[in-house]
Amino acid sequence: MTHHTLRLILGDQLHSGHSWFRNVEDSIVYVMMEIRQETDYTRHHVQKVCGFFAAMREFARELRSKGHDIIYITLDDADNSQTIRGNILRIIQSQSIQRFEYQLPDEYRLDRLLSEFAAQLHGRNIEVSAHDTEHFLSARNEVAEIFRGKKTYLLETFYRAMRRKYGILMEGNEPLTGQWNYDADNRKKLPKSEAIPEPFLFTHDVSDIASMLERCGVQTIGRVQANSFLWCINRPEALQILEFFATTCLPYFGTYQDAMSVRAWSLFHARLSFAMNTKMLHPLEIVERCIAEWQARLEEISYAQIEGFVRQIIGWREYMRGIYWAKMPEYATLNALNHHERLPDWYWTGATQMNCLKHAVNQSLDYAYAHHIQRLMLTGNFALLLGVHPDEVDAWYLGVYIDAIEWVEITNTRGMSQFADGGIVGTKPYVSSANYIDKMSDYCSGCHYDKSKRHGESACPFNSLYWDFYHRHRERFAKNPRIAVMYKTLDNMTPEELASTLAQAEYYKRTADWL
Repeated sequence: MTHHTLRLILGDQLHSGHSWFRNVEDSIVYVMMEIRQETDYTRHHVQKVCGFFAAMREFARELRSKGHDIIYITLDDADNSQTIRGNILRIIQSQSIQRFEYQLPDEYRLDRLLSEFAAQLHGRNIEVSAHDTEHFLSARNEVAEIFRGKKTYLLETFYRAMRRKYGILMEGNEPLTGQWNYDADNRKKLPKSEAIPEPFLFTHDVSDIASMLERCGVQTIGRVQANSFLWCINRPEALQILEFFATTCLPYFGTYQDAMSVRAWSLFHARLSFAMNTKMLHPLEIVERCIAEWQARLEEISYAQIEGFVRQIIGWREYMRGIYWAKMPEYATLNALNHHERLPDWYWTGATQMNCLKHAVNQSLDYAYAHHIQRLMLTGNFALLLGVHPDEVDAWYLGVYIDAIEWVEITNTRGMSQFADGGIVGTKPYVSSANYIDKMSDYCSGCHYDKSKRHGESACPFNSLYWDFYHRHRERFAKNPRIAVMYKTLDNMTPEELASTLAQAEYYKRTADWL
């Protein structure tokens, strides 16, 4: 069969509803590829690589079953050049392709690569066109336009604009209940008596992919049970998870979305981010399905639950992407607090005596997943208190989580978590002592460290490092009205108490690998 047009589908463009696939055309051939260029740009969790490759293979099968012509290049294919450019050039030459099309990538790195490659193809008299992914609810530059000329970007402003734009939970131009945001109702600790649903999991066999990665020498992190891979790998499965969340978890999601517990790793979270970020699910269909469930069960599902969920999907997720495109590539170099320490070794093993971090890190290594508060207020919080270089934190987060693609990872990590952007995303650093962790979790009971002690034997490292953080960054934060009370507490410490606390912090910074 002679083809005229070659279309590239990237691993996070598994959107079966895209207009590309409405009609089957003999003149078009699609290409998907597993390449070292993508497995090696950071060290990924083994489940992340297995998940992407398994989902890509499923998507290729789906398109073939609908009559589309697909070239699928596996990682161990003898003809695989291991780069997008090399593989595309080989296909263009071997099939006499006259036109190349691609969907706009979500990562700045790939966007630059493909736009530069497009210019080269133009020089070879190959027509090139780029298409929208038809996935996001806002344009790449929408956040930049809304906040043009402003130093700080406020989520709430953007979130309200999105609610109005799509008429979600609205009555005319105003919010349905007269109140936009119910975040204050979404911060409760999980009671011991609260029943937690068993997470909805799959049992795929990805042994062939895991073996291929090992055979090819791909360096990964984390752990995998290759014969019972738990993540969804196609759209029907993603819809099953959405259904489970809407019917079982949504009634409790908002209330306990910040809670953490040794009792369960998934709690009431949707775990839809991998399906969304690979575009197996569209954000609007997720929101509409959950709103329909809320409307059908008004007596069971409070408004705070649905509003909290909607805010994550159409507010936070789209907002993070908008900041990414407004601020890259400079954003990836920001280090406003001038932090230069390295991550402790146990971020890759989970071997720490701090109970909260032992659970959060081991969960990340076991499932390639942790929810937003575990990421922000445990692993991120500790790295920030320790003064770890944001490059190190970025690399860990980008690698360890199955849903981590740079557009969503770096703004959350370098911005929200590490305050390395100097306050573009957040108006204050998200740090805490043991008090917050104890308030939101059951991690502190039974820990080797004492949550109530700032210094002395077995004092919780979060406590001394917390005050050390504010002490060493006084010049930057002392006038921030959101944290002025911290400096009052710091100034009320006796000289002896302050000295002991700071000495304890210095000791923990020196011995971080063994905490």
